Amino acid sequence: MLLGHPVLFKSLCYVDGRWVHSNNAASIPVVNPADQRVIGHVPMLEREQVVSAVGAADRAFQAWRWTPQQKRSAFLMRWHELILRHQSDLAGILSLEQGKPLAEAKGEIAYAASFIEWFADEAKRLAGRTIPTHIDGAHLGTVMEPVGVAALITPWNFPVAMITRKAAAAIASGCTVVIKPAHETPFSAMALAQLAEEAGFPAGVFNVVIGEPQMTMEALVSDTRVRAVSFTGSTRVGGLVAKAVAQAGIKKLALELGGNAPFIVTEDADLEHSVRVAIGAKFQTSGQDCCAANRIFVARPLYEAFVQRYTEAVKALKVGSAFEANVDVGPLMHQAAFDATVARIEDAKAQGARITVGGNAHELGGWFYEPTVVADARAGMRIYDEENFAPISAISPFDTLDEAVTRANDTEYGLAAYICATRIDTIFQLVRRLDFAMVSVNGVKFTGAPIPFGGMKASGLGREGGAEGFEPFVETKYFCLGNLGLPLSSAA
Repeated sequence: MLLGHPVLFKSLCYVDGRWVHSNNAASIPVVNPADQRVIGHVPMLEREQVVSAVGAADRAFQAWRWTPQQKRSAFLMRWHELILRHQSDLAGILSLEQGKPLAEAKGEIAYAASFIEWFADEAKRLAGRTIPTHIDGAHLGTVMEPVGVAALITPWNFPVAMITRKAAAAIASGCTVVIKPAHETPFSAMALAQLAEEAGFPAGVFNVVIGEPQMTMEALVSDTRVRAVSFTGSTRVGGLVAKAVAQAGIKKLALELGGNAPFIVTEDADLEHSVRVAIGAKFQTSGQDCCAANRIFVARPLYEAFVQRYTEAVKALKVGSAFEANVDVGPLMHQAAFDATVARIEDAKAQGARITVGGNAHELGGWFYEPTVVADARAGMRIYDEENFAPISAISPFDTLDEAVTRANDTEYGLAAYICATRIDTIFQLVRRLDFAMVSVNGVKFTGAPIPFGGMKASGLGREGGAEGFEPFVETKYFCLGNLGLPLSSAA
């Protein structure tokens, strides 16, 4: 792949302003999921190197926390500008290692940059407050203090945006960061580090480390100098991170975990619009999205018509590698994801579900799977019960809104939900009764820098984005200035 900025494709970790390899020269290959060809190798750092990255971040924090907010924002805005300037190169790297269509990758780069701009601006308003006093002669107030070093553990499905959404908030608030990207998609993180260096971030403010995943996570969260941990990934691994944090002591913890999003189409919904929204909600990032519509519930009077039109729309989706024109669906990320998809579809077939389109490995081979519609899905089928990181859809009819709500809420997850309806009373009833932290009505796009992204129940703790995005990285410090009401002669 020819890059306009050739040094963006880095094969080294970034620690304390230096590009480093493993002390023992250990490395692992990174493959393109479209053809499983090796696109490069990245170092596997040893534990002491991960610990040294924390040390670098801790040293940098001592000065960075006192850097005036205007200067911190200026560094971030230079980073933002460089990311947008090199959007095409960054998208190419992302598509090469993650497999998502190039148009989606370009969209992710713009999305990622938006978080940097948002937090650079919003941090200027990260103010404390004056509290009306209840103590004679005292002035009361609060200030917002950065917590310190933040460990950021990010996933492979959005390897750029999940870094900037965390890092921009942390850095803007005065924290320093050590980032552990997914080993499947490390080159995007390293490209961001290259641009952070070009933006002039002081050494140690922004660090990227890769090592054996369990060891690296434990080395980061067990270090007493790490005061905040922010993780995005599966609920299973999130539980392991939370356990490791608890064993290491009390730290700030944010978890953005899995989802099993319901998509409810009510009897009054517009059929054609609902189909378009459902396609977008299910198949972006080839279905490998924690917010993807996993279970589609359709009011029985619309059910068969919806299944027919949705099936036709799914048939029209183009499957291919990221760099082909007009591709809608790319490959699955790895063999484990492919095998799980095959198993879920075979389970649905065995239990009598209707496969209206797809249902097989794609003719392209490798980790490509046909976009699939499973009608008449029900509880007990893996495709219905589990989070499906794949281009496969489960559709079911319902007879009453109470039934739809009960079935939608019957999951451990509580991240995102979708509604297609036209009656405002129906919409508000569903918004309030669904046990999900984010509800999108009559549209696919609902995320963005200004909104508090996060989940309920097993989908996580805390929020990212919006004003709430600072919370994992700041502490509220209260002060009481006493003896203010006395005459100066008495005070002396």
